[in-house]
Amino acid sequence: MKHSIIPRLELEAFAADGYKTSVLNVEHYPLSSKHFVIENRNNYPVKDYISPHRRKFYKIFHMTAGTGILTIGLNRYEMGPDEIAFLHPDELMSWQTTSEETGGHFCLIHPDYFGQDADHVLQLFRQYPYFIPDRAVVQLTAGQSAAINGYFEIMLKEERGNSDDKKQAILLQLQMLLLESRRAGKSKLQSAVSEGYGYIYRFLSLLESSFQVQEHNSIAKLKTAAEFADELHVHPNYLNALVRNHTGKTLREHIQDRLLHEAKSLLVQTDWGINQISDGLGFSGQAAFTSFFRKKANLSPSEFRKATV
Repeated sequence: MKHSIIPRLELEAFAADGYKTSVLNVEHYPLSSKHFVIENRNNYPVKDYISPHRRKFYKIFHMTAGTGILTIGLNRYEMGPDEIAFLHPDELMSWQTTSEETGGHFCLIHPDYFGQDADHVLQLFRQYPYFIPDRAVVQLTAGQSAAINGYFEIMLKEERGNSDDKKQAILLQLQMLLLESRRAGKSKLQSAVSEGYGYIYRFLSLLESSFQVQEHNSIAKLKTAAEFADELHVHPNYLNALVRNHTGKTLREHIQDRLLHEAKSLLVQTDWGINQISDGLGFSGQAAFTSFFRKKANLSPSEFRKATV
């Protein structure tokens, strides 16, 4: 197959043209996250970050003040007050704050939160028309925005309370929120991402797809930095400089960080033996896995597992 032509810019020229944004940290949701999280954006600092695939959470956030740039997949939105965004668990997203002012709420919902008694609400989420990258942001009228802000306030109060039926109250507000947003029906126009961000998106997507360790006999398909660059039809130095300048880390560091995150996930979320996890992650043996883990996490895999039980 003939490779597409990739621009070969001098790094100085490329930096002057392409690095006009702050560094975006690649962040994974904490392994200990509750199945339902809700926060007020006034009280919760919003960082500039990229969140890779497999967040496992639906995310909804509503803005009442401030501005920022939301990227979902390869779709870029300049968001402001009276807008609401819907993020599917499978989509890579990033956020950049462009104002000091902030206001609104966000919530994270794990599919397991619904349970069998609220499977109908989960189906609403799965079929909802705005959990897709090119329709993910909805513009609201002032009245609709006020109503949705009220739903968030009630959910926040219920989540912080001790009522036996607080889950039912939260689910009712979520359904009202989805209904109000659907009535608004005005998807915000998106623009294309920069070429540089496109490469970062594709690299992180390929990196994430390497970690599908779901059964004992699954083995992560680890690649080197050069192999990722080759798959993207770009020179390794070009890709490494691009990723490092946008995220503050090299390709190798991202690969190792993602490997460590997967190791921690398997230690926390499965009962697999250390040797099974080592094999699944492609290490030559348990000793090599333990050495890697201890170097990166400052404790052994067994010690980490005991500390998180």
